[in-house]
Amino acid sequence: MADNAKTNVNKGGAEASPGTARPGGDAFNRGTSGGPGQGQGGTVDTLRDTAQSVADKAGEYAHQAREAIGDWSGQTGEKVQRWAGEAYDVAADQVGDFGREVSNLVRRHPIPALLIGFGVGMLLGRAARAV
Repeated sequence: MADNAKTNVNKGGAEASPGTARPGGDAFNRGTSGGPGQGQGGTVDTLRDTAQSVADKAGEYAHQAREAIGDWSGQTGEKVQRWAGEAYDVAADQVGDFGREVSNLVRRHPIPALLIGFGVGMLLGRAARAV
């Protein structure tokens, strides 16, 4: 069976010498197109050089993209940190203002403040007991 397959593959070119191109034979196996003026490794070398230059350019672009993303993420991180700091400062100011207002309200109206505090304490106690 293997002999039959070998015979079918070599049909029409069994007598050809190793230096001559058979249809679909040596030209394909050598990696050349068999065109005029091209040596045995000319096309392979050209393809290898082209592939190497494309790989080099892709590496350069990847490096540039990585640097650009790093710069962008660094800037974004700084912006977020600045925003969070400003938000914290605003919240702290508002909480401080609220605390001062409550203190002033308690000083102006001490008895209602005590009654409200007592009522809130009773509600929290009942809620804690129910859980």
